[in-house]
Amino acid sequence: MFMTNKEVFNKLALLCSRKEYCSSDLFQKMKKWDINQEVQEDVIIDLKKEKYLDEKRFAEAFVKDKFRFNKWGNQKIRYQLKQKQIEDNNIEDAFIQISEQDYKDSIDALLRSKNRSVKAKDNYDRKNKLLRFMIQKGFEMDVVLKRLEKLFKELQIN
Repeated sequence: MFMTNKEVFNKLALLCSRKEYCSSDLFQKMKKWDINQEVQEDVIIDLKKEKYLDEKRFAEAFVKDKFRFNKWGNQKIRYQLKQKQIEDNNIEDAFIQISEQDYKDSIDALLRSKNRSVKAKDNYDRKNKLLRFMIQKGFEMDVVLKRLEKLFKELQIN
């Protein structure tokens, strides 16, 4: 099926008006539609010009959503943004919206929740399981260890 530049632009503009996208996601979509490389690049330029596509805006929405809804840590979010070929300065700017206190509160809430459901033979095992869970969610080991110590003190676990 052959699509003109205008048809491709309109189709992608409609998608972008409903949800934030990054260039790499749109390139993948166009590749599936068998759109040639030159047309792909022209359409992306036009989408940026018309403000349908904005990598900085995408990064901010991505960070906010993944932190709030998926409960991901900075490392996992940053890795996913790099996979989507978002520039480092846009990534760093996007993280400004997460306060250090919100980050710590999120870690504490996740640890408390997971601690209730984790089955461990002893406290060492419990700590390791909680730590692995948090690292898998993308949180930094040193931050998680400090929050774990705080939780164990509160719960009077050694």
